[in-house]
Order: sequence, then structure tokens, then C-alpha cells
Amino acid sequence: MSSLAPTPEHSAYPPQPLHDYAFLADGERGALLGPRGEICWLCAPRWHNEAVFSTLIGGRGIYAVTPKEPFVPGGSYDDGSLIWRSRWVTQSGIVESREALAFPGEPDRLVLLRRVLAREGPARVHVVMRPLAAYDREPLRDIRQDDEGAWTARLGELCLRWTGGRTARLTNTGSRAGQLTMDLTLDAGDWHDLVLEVSTSPLAMPPVDPSAAWADTERAWQAAVPVLETIAGRDARQAYAVLRGMTSASGGMVAAATTSLPERAEEGRNYDYRYVWIRDQCLAGQAVAATGNQPLLGDAVRFVEARLHTDGPEMMPAYTVTGGAVPDQRELDLPGYPGGYDRIGNHVNRQFQLDAFGEALLLFSAAARLDQLDRDGWQAADIAADTIRRRWHEPDAGIWELNNRTWTHSRLICVAGLRKMAGAAAPGPKTREWSDLAGAILADTEASALHPEGHWQRSPDDPAVDAALLLPGLRGMLPPDDPRTQNTLRAYLKELACSHYAYRFRHNDRPLPEAEGAFLLCGFVTALAEHQQGNEVEAYRWFERNRDACGAAGLYSEEYDIAQRRLRGNMPQAFVHALMLEAAAMLAKRGAH
Repeated sequence: MSSLAPTPEHSAYPPQPLHDYAFLADGERGALLGPRGEICWLCAPRWHNEAVFSTLIGGRGIYAVTPKEPFVPGGSYDDGSLIWRSRWVTQSGIVESREALAFPGEPDRLVLLRRVLAREGPARVHVVMRPLAAYDREPLRDIRQDDEGAWTARLGELCLRWTGGRTARLTNTGSRAGQLTMDLTLDAGDWHDLVLEVSTSPLAMPPVDPSAAWADTERAWQAAVPVLETIAGRDARQAYAVLRGMTSASGGMVAAATTSLPERAEEGRNYDYRYVWIRDQCLAGQAVAATGNQPLLGDAVRFVEARLHTDGPEMMPAYTVTGGAVPDQRELDLPGYPGGYDRIGNHVNRQFQLDAFGEALLLFSAAARLDQLDRDGWQAADIAADTIRRRWHEPDAGIWELNNRTWTHSRLICVAGLRKMAGAAAPGPKTREWSDLAGAILADTEASALHPEGHWQRSPDDPAVDAALLLPGLRGMLPPDDPRTQNTLRAYLKELACSHYAYRFRHNDRPLPEAEGAFLLCGFVTALAEHQQGNEVEAYRWFERNRDACGAAGLYSEEYDIAQRRLRGNMPQAFVHALMLEAAAMLAKRGAH
């Protein structure tokens, strides 16, 4: 447990159901914002660095703007952006707080913008600002207020400046040491700006001009999120915005913004997802490619090809956004989100995942079809294909990161990648080599992992079906009308689908919803599989059921507990937003099977 004592403010902002959180991001880091106006999670300076606000997992670092009267919370995003408007209906009127991380973000400096507005009637709000660096261990120090009312301080190894808090009161002793608090009263129509800057170097430049920063952020989001020709257009644009907000200037897209939010209470499935999973990055790139030639496709290609050029056949399943190694898993001294733990780092750094190389080829082939693959990309594809040639016999951890086995999905997605890449290249010796390799892997896998009933099974020694086995057919491993593809979809729907919710695999003999939540990625994959087979009504049913399994802000986590109607796991989960976007794009193309 942290040595820092609880404060009344800490107990006023306990963790909330994941459904209630909004998400702010600028590409380099992200924040979760609760219904009481609390920034409860923010790492600085980058996604994988230590948290400065951490009440989400039981810490005491908090930055909140909350009405002083009883209120009913709500809010929404500006269309196609991660600019959030908290909206509280109070006894006296309506209070709004506009929230954003200045976009696009700088790698070494974050700017958090908050504009409090008395929309109807007067607004009376209470502001608490108490950053605690290094996951709650280090409070503010060297705190000063200048003649203009701006507060500056050191925060661990970081530098901080807070403007708009001229009348804030500083507590320097006891359990509230380093805490700034302020009460604001605004007349109807008035607003007040708060700007928090956190940097790795001294903030020598003048303070941020809030109006200019808001205007720049609005313009940048308008330029970053394209008009998309999909069904569910607003939600599809929002999914694209989430993916853009999670993508660094390096091109790397983190899998989720948070760590150790439980997939199932007290079952130990709590992981740190603030890193770039190669597979997830490839899935996102392919989803974006389904909407056309968008910048996020180029970002995905750039990051994955760099990892292949650097690490070749030893490419890891995941990296930091800077291309660094994922640290070992360890626990902090915080209580954790209720039902979970306080883990950071990830044991994925010790795994081999064969399917990542197949997904890389699928990503590169999608880019090639849109004429977006340069010489470095083709060379990276050659590295990925050669790695498959050398390593496809090896057991691997697979898409679900389980014990090493000869997972059928890992092999078949490599077949799909090799065939797609061969189809995207000019005919020649290389394409024949890739096609021959794909044929050899497919023949070997069919001999060992085709179930007697004609569908793919999880592995040679596991006859069960698995949601991942739908993906190779979707990606062009075989024609849509191939019996193996059709039989696998039928078997999956029989064994692992329930009321148009989808599950990965059977953990045990318990009913599916008792073993884990519905896996939203799989729900959108099933929608795509039904669409590929021409079953349009079922495709829409799957799409709409899973599209609705989101929070109030339209955000998806990894799983959805259908009994309690609750989100489970880290959030926002990038690959769910990616497959939602892809399904929205593909279902708009009626008859394109």
C-alpha cells in the first residue's frame, strides 16, 4: 500500500463502472475522465511511463472539476474527435466542461485543456489538482505561484505548470501536501479556462494561450478524421478518432490506454496494454484500408516495417511506442481497480507469436493494393515471409497468448498473408516461392488440424473450435465458398455464439457467459464472416448487437459482461474499435463478398 495517506478528495472519487468513462488522447498519451469531472488516469510523458493521476487503480493522484450542487452527469464528443464535453444538470442550471489533450501531442510535453462554462444559470464548481508522480509515490515539490497567477512545480522528474488557478489554495502539510483546491462561481454564459502542462524539461516558453490551443486542436481533429463511406457513420468516425488518438508520431498504436483493469473479477486476468501489439496494429491498418487510403494505414506500415527491419525473425509481439522493449510484469503498491490488481509491464516480452508475421504480410498487402508500400515495405514483407519459412513448425503463444502449442490459427493466418502478398506483387520467383510456402503450410495443417466434420480445429491435439479460426477465411486464405471456411463458421456459431454475442473459446464446462465476457472483437469478426457468406441480415444483427456493447461515450473495452451489462478489461481497446470500423465499411459494400 502507498505510504501516502488517503484524503477526503480521494474518497470522493472512487473508481466507477467502465461504462461511465470518457477518453482523451493526443497520440502520445491518454487520459480517462470520470462522470464527476475527474481525470483518474494519465501517464506522462508517454503511454508507457508512470502515472501522475491514478485513482482508477486505487491511487490518490486526481485532477477534478466537479459541480458543488447535486447533479446528473452526461456528455458527448465533438463529432470525429476526442474533444469531450462533460455536461452536468444541477439544481441551478447546466454546467459544461470542455476537455481535451491539445492535439496533436508533443512526445515530451502534454497540454491538458479544460474550459468550464455556465451553459444555463450560474455555475459553482470545485477544482482539485493533486498530481502524484511515479504511481503515487512523489507529490509536487518546489511549488511557486508567479505574478500572473500561474503555478509551477516539479513532479518527480517532470516539470509542471497550471494556469487558470489564480485563486487556488495550496496545502503544504499533512495528507494533502502538494494539493491545490479552488472554488469557481460563474454567471450564466461565462467560462473559465484551466490549462495543465507537464513536460520533461523546464517550461521556459510563455504559458499556453487557451483560445489558440482550442482552435488549433479543433482544426487538427477536423483534418485528422476523414469523411467515411460506411454504415453507422458517426460511430465509425468516432472509432477512427479513437485509433488516431492512440497512435503516436512513431506510427505505433497502443493496444489500450490503461493497465490491469480486470477481464473477470478476481480471476487474475489483469494485464498492462499500454504497448503496441504488432497484431493489433496490423488489424487496425487493415481496417483503415477497408475505408480507403487513410493516413493511419501508413502509420501502421511504418511502425511494423521498422520492427521487422530492426529485429527480423526475432520481432517481438509487442513494443513501446518508441520501439523499445516491453518491461517485465510487476505489481505496484496500489489497491488496483476493484476485482483486479495493479500490474504494469507484460510477460508478452517473453513470447513468440507466429501469427504476427502473417498479419504483417496482410497489412503490407493491403498497403500495396492502395499503392502505399515503398521499397522498405517490400523488404519488410520479404523478412516476414522468410521468418514464416524458417519458423512455422515452431509452437507459439498464439493470438490469445496461451501456452505454446501448434495453434491452427497461427499457421493459417500465415497462409493468408503469404497468398495475399503474392497476389499483390508482380509475378516472379518471389511470388512463386511465397505461394508454394503457403500451399505447404496449408497442406500440413489440413492433415493435422482439420476436424472430421470438415471445420478447422484449434490445434492438432484440441478438436474444439475457436473464434480466431474465422480470420484466415476472412483474409483470403481460401475462397469464401470453400467448404472448410463455411463449415468453420457453422461450427463456431453452434458452439461459441449466444444471442449474437461471441466468445473466443471454451475455458471449461461452464456456460459461456460465466467463463468470460463476450469478446467484442469476435462479435465484429462474426459480422464480417456472415457478410462474406452473403448472409446480410445476420451480418447486420451481429454488427448492431456488438456496436451497442459500449459505454456512454461510445468506447469499447475488450469484453462485455452480458449478465451485468458491463464493460470488462482495459479500455479503450484499439482492436475492437478497428474491427467495428472495418465491419461498418464492409457492410456498406452490399454484395461485395
